[in-house]
Amino acid sequence: MVLPYYLGCPSWSENAWRDYLYPQDARPAEFLNLYAQVFNAVEGNTTFYASPSAATVQRWADTMPEHFRFTAKFPGDISHSGDLREQLTAAETFLQLLRPLGDRVSPLWLQLSKSFTPQRLSELAGFIDAMDRPLAVEVRHDEFFAKGDAERRLNRLLRDRGVERICLDSRALFSCTSTAPSVLHAQAKKPRVPPRPAAFTQCPQVRFIGHPQLEANDPFLVPWVEKIALWIEEGRTPYIFLHTADNLLAARLAQRFHAQLMLRLPGLAPLPELYREPAAEQLGLL
Repeated sequence: MVLPYYLGCPSWSENAWRDYLYPQDARPAEFLNLYAQVFNAVEGNTTFYASPSAATVQRWADTMPEHFRFTAKFPGDISHSGDLREQLTAAETFLQLLRPLGDRVSPLWLQLSKSFTPQRLSELAGFIDAMDRPLAVEVRHDEFFAKGDAERRLNRLLRDRGVERICLDSRALFSCTSTAPSVLHAQAKKPRVPPRPAAFTQCPQVRFIGHPQLEANDPFLVPWVEKIALWIEEGRTPYIFLHTADNLLAARLAQRFHAQLMLRLPGLAPLPELYREPAAEQLGLL
């Protein structure tokens, strides 16, 4: 199935998804193959924390369909370790590691820390100019969200180089009042910045961090349903990744988003459903 946009979650390896997405007897080694039968993209969070082994990359390459997209993040020891221009050799080593994935790695994501200030934009320009791959950048410093000179310079830098600005929308997460450890952890970890929808390229990039109660996300999803639909109607191919605090319902939230987009775009195909053996209670055996 070919969708006019890319839809996914921050990972594919959630055991809890056996409750509603994966077959109940699915083995973790099968999760990627199953995930790629439903969604056509995944946010490459895993590479931010550690570079995978060559064997792991080859296994991914053997499993991911050609149309699939893996937005691999540069490892944190590249994006968060001093002057970006001094990390070019490490970045090239990372790109070589991912070569078996080919065009499925597109775009590469560079997630910058809150300490990456507007005074360091020349570093970012130098890093981008040295890369020969589609890139998307996420910033977190407050000045890049102040609608002032710093934000204008950032946007101009990215637009002029054909680099997308990743939009993070965490409003649904921060609308939640909860004592659940997963929610408190997510609220402490995720930046609370205003969303900045950008379409500097043909492939806008959106990260939506959701409320743990699925229905509570709807008021925050509605604008994104419209925005994604408009981008598709403009001939763009947007990406959107759906999170929840612990990601146990991330795939359900992504399914919910697609169902709402189908109402906005009549003729949009439904997501495939994986065959799942009915639980014992559904069969009346308990």
